[in-house]
Amino acid sequence: MKLSLEREVLAQYVARQISTTFPDGTVTAEALHRYHERALERLEHCFLHTRVKYFHAGGEPSFNHLNTDQYAMYLYFLSNSIHRMEGDPALASKVYGLNKALHALDVYYEVALPDIFAWQHPVGTVLGRAKYADYFFVYQRCTVGGNLSGVYPTFDEGVILYGDTAVVGKTHIGRNTWISLGTKILDQDIEGNAIVFGRSPDIVIKRAKRDVVQSLFGQQGEPSPT
Repeated sequence: MKLSLEREVLAQYVARQISTTFPDGTVTAEALHRYHERALERLEHCFLHTRVKYFHAGGEPSFNHLNTDQYAMYLYFLSNSIHRMEGDPALASKVYGLNKALHALDVYYEVALPDIFAWQHPVGTVLGRAKYADYFFVYQRCTVGGNLSGVYPTFDEGVILYGDTAVVGKTHIGRNTWISLGTKILDQDIEGNAIVFGRSPDIVIKRAKRDVVQSLFGQQGEPSPT
């Protein structure tokens, strides 16, 4: 994968950002090293399976730390990798907090996003503890959350959330679902192959004529697991 900064320089860059944002101690590049390497591996796998503009250069995945969508994805992978690799929860919290401060994006480090996802200018987006599947695409001001009983949604592969949408509660979103601008779904299932409009319980569903996986990710089938 092409990088805008060398790997060690990028680790130093992130460490300085964390230490400046949370001046209760100094985080070093060495402390981040193994999580940073794993985050870049996961980021490369993700970028390999998407054709989002600017995520590739010269036929290979390309990560630019000044592309805020890409950097937000990297910081999520970094915070989540710290959690998955049983690192310091305080360090994971700081990386999560840095992402929130820089991008107005709330994805807690324990949230298990899929291996393959993409977001574009996701300002104001909150993604909670749902069950996600590959080829998940998110825009701005989207909410995924639990209902009053603490039940969260389940997503099948190939789902897109356009701006200002919400998917909440006991909700199963089937494969190849396009959730249109401003749609709010609460405790209601969507079978899939659908374009969804409106607000629960008055949801309007039309049959999808395009495929999320093919149209937005350029893929024909399921990738090998990481």
